Amino acid sequence: MIIGICHNSIKLSNPSLSCQREREKMEKFIMSGFILLVVLFTTELGLASAAWLRAHATFYGGSDASGTMGGACGYGNLNTDGYGIKTAALSTVLFNDGKSCGGCYTIVCDANQVPQWCLRGTSITITATNFCPPNYALPNDNGGWCNPPRPHFDMSQPAFETIAKYKAGIVPIFYRRVGCKRSGGIRFSINGRDYFELVLISNVGGGGEISRVWIKGSKMNKWESMTRNWGANWQSLRYLNGQSLSFKVQLSNGKTRTAINAAPSNWRFGQSFIPNVQF
Repeated sequence: MIIGICHNSIKLSNPSLSCQREREKMEKFIMSGFILLVVLFTTELGLASAAWLRAHATFYGGSDASGTMGGACGYGNLNTDGYGIKTAALSTVLFNDGKSCGGCYTIVCDANQVPQWCLRGTSITITATNFCPPNYALPNDNGGWCNPPRPHFDMSQPAFETIAKYKAGIVPIFYRRVGCKRSGGIRFSINGRDYFELVLISNVGGGGEISRVWIKGSKMNKWESMTRNWGANWQSLRYLNGQSLSFKVQLSNGKTRTAINAAPSNWRFGQSFIPNVQF
């Protein structure tokens, strides 16, 4: 509530209307100031610079976020893979065929539009871990929230309740791309079979979004490009059994890290390895 901006000493032709306008101006000013503080805070942390954009947010997965595990990025247990419960499923335009998996976004509820539902002064940084599919049977503005071309975040319930009230269901938001902060090294989980190594790459810091991956067995003379199979899963069609495996990972911002001998020569399908390498 904004108080103290209208005074009896000010002569107004319509005091009630003028006071309301002044309150609205002050609320917009305070919201702008809050966004500026968030911008300065993220800049101070050295996070990626990006513009604030508008979208909407809903939630799924239950109060404990158990229903958010797995998903279209290929992550399994989000706690094990380094993402926890601060996650969201992205609409088609944001998901970008899985290229946005692992990316981070700071989200603020737009209190100017829905002051009754937003928790003022709050924000949250989430990781993209899933895809929110379109529902063409419903209008874009009435149930088809993830239909193209809408930017939309279907957040885990605990993440949503950090910025808005549960009863809101859906709220307008401001969002921006930011850098990701992770604990520990990048995680390489090797699945598949002989001549088909399917590697899930998770717990990626920095820009978060992987754009290219290379693999090199200890018996290989040069790096070989891997291809995105789906989400954060990358594949190689070589026979690499009995070789220690090194990986080179490039993010969408162009930064690259190399994990030499990330997996020892006696690795097996179904195992995960976490070298001391991070963005």
